[in-house]
Order: sequence, then C-alpha cells, then structure tokens
Amino acid sequence: MLLPTLGIVLVVTLLAFEAMAVGTVMPLTARDLHGLSLYGWGFSATLIASLLTTVLAGGWVDRSGPARPLLAGLALFVAGLAVAGAAPTMWTFIGARTLQGLGVGVAMVAVYVLIARVYPEELRPRVFAALSAAWVLPSLIGPAIGGIVAQHAGWRWVFLGLIPLVVPAAALLVPALRDMRPAERPPARTKPSRYVAAVAVAGGAGVLLYGLQHPGLVLVVGVAAGLVALGFGLPKMLPAGTMRFRRGLPSVVLVRGMLSGAFFGMDVFIPLALTSLHKFSPAEAGVVLTLGGLGWSAASQVQGRSRRPRQFFVRLGAVLVTAGIAAAAVAVQVSGWAAAPAWVLGGAGMGFAIGSLSVLMLNDSPEDEQGVNSASLQIADNLGSSLFVGASGALVAALGTDRMGTGLAVAGVLLTALAAVGVLAATRLTTRSTTS
Repeated sequence: MLLPTLGIVLVVTLLAFEAMAVGTVMPLTARDLHGLSLYGWGFSATLIASLLTTVLAGGWVDRSGPARPLLAGLALFVAGLAVAGAAPTMWTFIGARTLQGLGVGVAMVAVYVLIARVYPEELRPRVFAALSAAWVLPSLIGPAIGGIVAQHAGWRWVFLGLIPLVVPAAALLVPALRDMRPAERPPARTKPSRYVAAVAVAGGAGVLLYGLQHPGLVLVVGVAAGLVALGFGLPKMLPAGTMRFRRGLPSVVLVRGMLSGAFFGMDVFIPLALTSLHKFSPAEAGVVLTLGGLGWSAASQVQGRSRRPRQFFVRLGAVLVTAGIAAAAVAVQVSGWAAAPAWVLGGAGMGFAIGSLSVLMLNDSPEDEQGVNSASLQIADNLGSSLFVGASGALVAALGTDRMGTGLAVAGVLLTALAAVGVLAATRLTTRSTTS
C-alpha cells in the first residue's frame, strides 16, 4: 500500500499548495488585472466548477473506477494553471480558475474512491490523517513562498511553477491505478435528472452571486433565479433530509458544507484585510494562513490516531471553527498579527472535523454508493465555500475599499452565524438506533 499512499499524498500536496498559495497572491492579482471588484470570483469560480464536475465524476468513478477520472482531472488542473499564468484580464483569470476547479472536482472524488477501494475500514482514519498531513508542507511554505514569488518574480509564476511538478506525481499513480479492482456490485447508471440538477445547482450559485454584486433589478432577479435553481437542484444532489438536519449521513454532509463555507469564507479575506488595513506584505500575510494550516494539520493527526468516536471530533471541531472565525473577525480590526492565534484555533477546528466527517461518510456508504456519497460531501464543501466566499466578497465590494474594515466585520458576523449552524447539525450525526 506504500505506492498508492505516496501517490495520493503527492497529488493532494500539489492541489493543497495551489489552494494555499492563491489566497496570498489574490490581492496582487486582482490589483494587477484591475479586478478588485471581482475578488471573490477568483475563488468562487473554482468552487462552482468543482461542484459541477464533482457530481458528474461520482457516477463516472463508480462505473469505471478511479483511474481515468483521476488522470483526466489532473490534466484539466494543469491546463487551468497554464491559462492563469498567462491571463491578460481578470475575466480570463477567472476562466482559468474555472478550469482548475473542473479538474479538482474530478480528481478529489477519484481520490476518495481510491482510498475506499485500497484501504480497509480500520485504516481509513490514518489515511485521511495522511491527506491532512499532505497539507503540512504547503501550509508551512505555500502562503509564504507564494508571497515571495509574487513579490520578486510575479504572481503568474505561482501558477506556472506548479505545472512541472504535477506530471511526475501523476506518473507515480499510474501503476497503482492500473491494479485497481472494479466494484464487486456494478452501480446503477446515473439518472439524467441528476446531471440536470448539477447544472441547475452550479448555474444557480453563479447567477445568485452575480446578482449579489449588482444593485437594483439585477440583484432582485439574480438572487430570485439563483434560489429557484438551487431549490430545484439541491434535493437531487444531497442525501434526503440534508436541509432538515436529518440524523446520520444527511447531517454529516450538512456539517461539512457549513464548516467549510464559513472557514474558507473568512480564510480568503484575511490576506486582503492584512494587506489593505495593516499594510502587510504578501509574504507576511501568508504567515497567518500558514499558522492556520499548521493548526489544521496538527489537529488532524490527533484525531487520526485517537480511538475516540468520530462524532466527538466533529463536534469539537465545529465549536473551534466558530470561535476561530469570530476571533479572527475581531482581530483583523485591531492588529494584523492578532489574527494569527485566532486562525490557529479555526484551523485546528477544521483538522478535527474534516477527516472525521470523511470517515463517517465512507462508513455509512455501501461500496457501490461511495462515489455518489463522496460527491455529495464535495458538493457541500464547494457549494458552501462558493456561496459564502461570494456573498462575503459582494458585501465587501459593495461597501468599497474605503470601508473595507466595516465590510469584513459584517462578513465575520455572518460567517460566525453560519458556522454555528454547523455546530447544531453536529449534534445529529448518528441515528437514534445507533445512539440508543
């Protein structure tokens, strides 16, 4: 099992490096391309695209196995890096980020199924801990290196410089993927209605966020149309009862979406706050994100090696994420460096919760539904993050750069409240028959 473990960790490390570095360089990118009003779209476009391909990949991976989807996803990711590095305008850059999201969505579902097919149930907590460990190096050097590269070589090389590293990581996975066994029971073919729902959810999220950034009639029509599309598509994308806090898998998915959305909704604006309000350099702002990533990785290692129930760590993590977001929202108003301990707290909460939620999802999934349920978990991740980041970005943009502190404070209150919903849902992770 050494070879697949090494390949998985290397792939996730590269995806993590890009995710960590882009948050640091986005303030420079947006200013250079004259697109500060589109700042949130630099993240939301990736997440919405990832959401769409996550749905499409779930059935594909269940039917064909993880090999071809994983390699195709990595190829799309590389194409997105190339276009981002050459982007002449902010809209081109957003298109490149969309390509990256398409690739990441496919690749991550394939990675989840690869883990489920290769490792026995008792080893999965350690494997997901290893995935979080794959964030350690990017967390240590990703934001700072991204800031240094952006300052001295240009932000474009943060994207272009990753391309030569993806190819050997993919090549390392090929022998392991070639030996992958198919599912013992062939899965049912994905219904066409699920594809329609996927387009409705992705399109609805995009229309809603577009409407939030434009006043007047566009705001009303965009938000209304987006909510209608989400209302149509989400019930077909998520486990039944997710939005009603139904016990078991539905609440696992709901907690994942709320915590990811709230955490990353704050995470992407910390560098903007530090560089705008406190005149941090990109490298200095990256240090704060680095410390949050280290808190995430350390907590993930603790939960991965503990024999405590997974539900305990999800509840603990949800409380810490909520507290970390609230503390960071206050800290960035007072002192840039005060945000660092707050974000360690928030990162630790994610480390405790995310891996444990992944284990609970796989444990509740028959083999022929692992791809679909992995997709549901990724949908919750991406939809929560894209909507919360986009809404926060629209709020900050509406108030303008001269009132950025106020906008970030209001966004912090909103994100804290949304994380608190995750705390509530975390009390309903098991069925009554399981807890009795």
